[in-house]
Amino acid sequence: MASILDEYEDSLHRSASVQQGRAAVGIPHSGYVNARLEKETPIFNKQRIDFAPPEKINSLVVSSNQLCMSLGKDTLLRIDLGKPDEPNQVELGRKDEARVYKMFLDHTGSHLLIALNTSECLYLNRSVQKVRALSRWKGHLIESVGWNKFLGSETNTGPILVGTSQGQIYEAEISVSEGSLFSTNPDQYFRQVYTLEEESGPAPVCCLELERGIEGKSFIIATTRKRLFQFVGKVPEGAEQQGFSSIFAVHADHLPSFREFPANLGFSEIAFYTPKLRSKPRSFAWMMGNGVLYGTLDYSRPDSILSDERVWVYPSDIDITVNKPISIVLTQFHFLLLLPDRVKAVCTLNGQVVFQDLFLEKFGLLTRMIKDPTVQQIWIHTEKVVFRYHVQRESRDVWKMYMNMNKFDLAKEYCKDRPECLDIVLAKEAEHCFQNKRYLDSAKCYALTQNYFEEIALKFIEAKQEEALMEFLIKKLSNLKPSEKTQTTLLTTWLTELYLNWLGILEGDLSQRNLYLDTREKFRTFLSSPKNKDCLFNNRASIYDLLASHGDTEHMVYFAVIMQDYERVVAHHCQHDEYDEALNVLSRHRDEKLFYKFSPVLIQHIPKKVVDAWISMGSRLDARNLIPALVNYSQSASTQQINEAIRYMEFCVYQLEETQQAIHNYLLSLYALCRPDSLLSYLEQAGTNPNRIHYDLKYALRLCAEHGHHRACVHIYKVMELYEEAVDLALQVDVDLAKSCADLPEDDEELRKKLWLKIARHVVQEEKDVKKAMACLSSCALLKIEDVLPFFPDFVTIDHFKEAICNSLEDYNKHIEELKREMEEATQSAKRIREDIQEMRNKYGSVEPQEKCAACDFPLLNRPFYLFLCGHMFHYDCLLQAVFPNLPAYKQAKLEDLQKKLAVTSQPSKSHHRPKDADTVSLGKGQQSREQIKADIDDIVAAECVYCGELMIRSIDKPFIDPQKYEEEMQSWL
Repeated sequence: MASILDEYEDSLHRSASVQQGRAAVGIPHSGYVNARLEKETPIFNKQRIDFAPPEKINSLVVSSNQLCMSLGKDTLLRIDLGKPDEPNQVELGRKDEARVYKMFLDHTGSHLLIALNTSECLYLNRSVQKVRALSRWKGHLIESVGWNKFLGSETNTGPILVGTSQGQIYEAEISVSEGSLFSTNPDQYFRQVYTLEEESGPAPVCCLELERGIEGKSFIIATTRKRLFQFVGKVPEGAEQQGFSSIFAVHADHLPSFREFPANLGFSEIAFYTPKLRSKPRSFAWMMGNGVLYGTLDYSRPDSILSDERVWVYPSDIDITVNKPISIVLTQFHFLLLLPDRVKAVCTLNGQVVFQDLFLEKFGLLTRMIKDPTVQQIWIHTEKVVFRYHVQRESRDVWKMYMNMNKFDLAKEYCKDRPECLDIVLAKEAEHCFQNKRYLDSAKCYALTQNYFEEIALKFIEAKQEEALMEFLIKKLSNLKPSEKTQTTLLTTWLTELYLNWLGILEGDLSQRNLYLDTREKFRTFLSSPKNKDCLFNNRASIYDLLASHGDTEHMVYFAVIMQDYERVVAHHCQHDEYDEALNVLSRHRDEKLFYKFSPVLIQHIPKKVVDAWISMGSRLDARNLIPALVNYSQSASTQQINEAIRYMEFCVYQLEETQQAIHNYLLSLYALCRPDSLLSYLEQAGTNPNRIHYDLKYALRLCAEHGHHRACVHIYKVMELYEEAVDLALQVDVDLAKSCADLPEDDEELRKKLWLKIARHVVQEEKDVKKAMACLSSCALLKIEDVLPFFPDFVTIDHFKEAICNSLEDYNKHIEELKREMEEATQSAKRIREDIQEMRNKYGSVEPQEKCAACDFPLLNRPFYLFLCGHMFHYDCLLQAVFPNLPAYKQAKLEDLQKKLAVTSQPSKSHHRPKDADTVSLGKGQQSREQIKADIDDIVAAECVYCGELMIRSIDKPFIDPQKYEEEMQSWL
């Protein structure tokens, strides 16, 4: 194990050197550069609003990007923050000394309530310009409003709750529907539902919040200066518009559940954090005398939705008697406290101040802080200035706080996109698990870090935690890149060694049987993992050596199967005499090469099963490659075992229709050795055509001769057309067989006669059977009695041949008579021919002067012409013109040659000094040559009438217009 670790350290030496170099310049060993290229933007980024109010700001509220601001005594400024350049100013129209005490804006930014210090209340809707007085509200100083987020709309508030300075809680509804736009009372009703008290009596209702839980439950949170009340109830289905009276009625006789703290600021304020618009708040922060009560909201609880409560005391520099906080705002991980001259942000996870912003005196004292839940912006104002805070990446350092609290899952969740922070969290979690002896969890975390591999490995080795070390190596292996082949190889080898060691320890301990099986399954999963397949395949020799060194043949076979090294698997089974298992592997994977290699061994022990496997492989196996195995097997096996070889060869020949000569020759040898009856039937089935026979005729002849199979030899002689040898050998077996051979050369009567004479001689001289010899005469018409007589001995009497001789003489007489008849017929035929010739010589035809050529329709007698028996007459040149295109090419060439010769003979001689005798001789010869040429031309041109002969019949499918001249002919008609 140590050696493998050393090798791995060597492979990581280069990367370790790089990490050490980083550490020398202040880079963490985790391998991540933790440098900030530019100053990071603060979480709470303050922006001063470019706005100079004409009068002092009394109050400011904002919701859904709608901002409302009270200026001076009688002015109200409304700004749509989506269109900040289009402010809307509304006059309250008050002539008395009344001033704005507080303003309340609903979650939609549509309904604005303006509480005056004269215990009056005004209402303004976003869609109108006129402020309406709420007459039913008169006489009450409004401290808080609980808006209805579920039934409220832009024209109707739905049932809402209103808290007064005297502790009363009223339920009211305001509507600006068309039917009541001009009504003097937009408030539909205003009725008291409850009164909040402290130990001294009724107390101002500082805050009201309405929320709806599961199963139709409603939760109402109300606060006084020191108490936080919860009202829980279920509004009947369909009665939501009837308000919350039923919830408060439950607590008419007893106080609801509440939290109370002794200190008193003179007021209190509660803030909520809602992750998304129109979803339920997730957490709350209540600013009161003893600090800030922070917790989450659990809507599944039956009686109280407040959960995980804790009190964060105010920072040490806050003295509630001197500079008590004014307002509170809650974000996801912080609550902000507004003091007269500064803002403090406290983390809700650890209570530490993480941000403080001091305001200059020239801006005046800070008056109010409020958050727009829609866009998560925080607004602060003095009497002269308005500021806005943007919350940016609030969770950037939350991971560190969760990590220090050992809440590692939450820490990892908040640094998913920051790998350098995630690495720190994982390292801290791994160390925490290691110290708490949770070694497996520690290994899983360490494997995901960038810490030095060798340090972690040695840490587990020193703690003697091999199982955790294996887990670490497995996780580390799964995280390696494909390019890191060296590290992958070393880790794979090391894990194999650890698994084998661990299995060796567990195998001998029966009490650990279940653990052994589980470990074995993990090891097999590791070996068969697709991700490790390439590495294991490339280093399979090393893995085989490790398995062999541990004597683990079971996993050696398993690994060989995974690597598809079936040759090793089959060899293993054969070495251990597990021939059936070996054959099963071959049959299952159907590898032809493995069949060829192991068949010689397997057929010696399980021949029938091997042949069955060969047959099941069908044409995928080349039988020629299996012949060596069959030859070795058949030489040492019994007749019954040879039958298995014959069975496979017959399958190849008859089922697969193999044509390889080697296969047929081997089957012949097996037949000759063990099945002579099948030999002749095979030869006969193969046929007698040498071109369609797949065995070697000479080899087959020699093989059959060696084993004395004469009938088979006769058949082969017949196929080879060696009929004399066939008859000679057949006479040793059976005369009838010889007779069948003698009739085979049908086209060679001389050879047939010779063969039959051989048979006759054998019958006469060897068998001395005159009757059988006479039967030969009747079997072959070529034999005569005179051909057979020389074979008989002198002492044979004529009585044996009397009938044959008489028959022969009668045949001769018949033949003589037939010849006489043929001679007479020939004489008569010659006589008729001579008469026809004489008649043709005297035959003539008459031509009238007005006759015309059948081709050109000109007078016939103007030029040389031909007259046919059918009556058609043609000029010589017209007939030549009609016949020539239809003549075969060779006749056209011959006709042209004859015409040239005729033209030559027609020219007069240029010699004027020849002797007279010589001229006469030359003229005679030329005249004879000329007449012969003209006769030859007539034979070609005038052989038949061009209109009545075969020429006209052959031209019936010929086009009237030559296709090559079709275009020219068509143009001539245009």
